[in-house]
Amino acid sequence: MTAEPLDATDHEILALLREDGRRTLSDIAGRVTLSTAAVKRRIDRLQETGVITGFTVQLDHAKLGWGVEAFAQLRFFGTTNVDEIVQSTTRMPEAQAVFTIAGDPDALVWLRVRDLQHLQRTIDELRRSHRITSTKTLIVLDSWTRGQQWPSAAAP
Repeated sequence: MTAEPLDATDHEILALLREDGRRTLSDIAGRVTLSTAAVKRRIDRLQETGVITGFTVQLDHAKLGWGVEAFAQLRFFGTTNVDEIVQSTTRMPEAQAVFTIAGDPDALVWLRVRDLQHLQRTIDELRRSHRITSTKTLIVLDSWTRGQQWPSAAAP
């Protein structure tokens, strides 16, 4: 299916859904000045063409006991293929995402752990892979993700 170009209204609908994926069709319709049926058709088209790939919930991982985030840069032996790089981390529940990258390092792994001791054990587990030659760990102090509000500066 060939994707139709998106217009400003499509982008506005996407922005509203990114803010709140549970937003009602009538609320979106009122904000973009279309009928509810027209908004539904547009969202259906965005799903059919693969622009919208799903809906999800955002969690407060700190309240679930997994409040520390880090990135681990991984370097592998030169003979390691991309599939092996991805497989070396996807079995770990701490790994949230794996990015294989061109250049140095070979991969960047987004980790979520309970505390610093858990992070140490996770990095140790990664290092036990006989394909990894070195790691570098970066601990996240704060973050911002498109579609989320920036935390208030007045927060403690």
